[in-house]
Amino acid sequence: MRNYLNKIALATLSAACLASAQPPPAAPLAIPNPHYVSIPMEIMVNRPAAEVWKRVGKYCDIGEWFQIPCTIISGKDGEFGAVRSVANEVLVGKTELSYIYTQPVREGRPYNLYHGTLEARPVTATTSKLVYTLFFDNSMLPDDAAREKDIAQRKERFMQALENMKTLAEGGTLPPPARGPSKK
Repeated sequence: MRNYLNKIALATLSAACLASAQPPPAAPLAIPNPHYVSIPMEIMVNRPAAEVWKRVGKYCDIGEWFQIPCTIISGKDGEFGAVRSVANEVLVGKTELSYIYTQPVREGRPYNLYHGTLEARPVTATTSKLVYTLFFDNSMLPDDAAREKDIAQRKERFMQALENMKTLAEGGTLPPPARGPSKK
């Protein structure tokens, strides 16, 4: 009988420990039904990845290849936490040939978890590709047609930026912007 009671006590204690080990229920999401999308884009470049990155991979180089003003408004170019004037984007990750940035939460606007990744990826000893990936939640757009239009517009703008990076990395120069500074 004593052995039986010990087993019951142990089982009760084990159940209590498991129950207390369960995490509390998650708080409700600010965006209850997110719709995450990823837009991967790439372009081949006739230069080694390290040379490409040296030419177009500094955090504020975005100003040249997007043909918009850019300054570092907080921190130091290339260091974690650096904030550039383009949408107050924050550098949150980097490797030798890449970086990842995000945009901050804005007052009065739903947060879309926007992140961008730019990478110079070696292909051969003399060629590489630039890979630009956008990631964000587009659930706040009214319908699928609006989401597809937004994706297409972003892809068009960022593919132009990749074309500009390719031109610069291969030693070319960019023509003046066609119609004033473009919006990112």
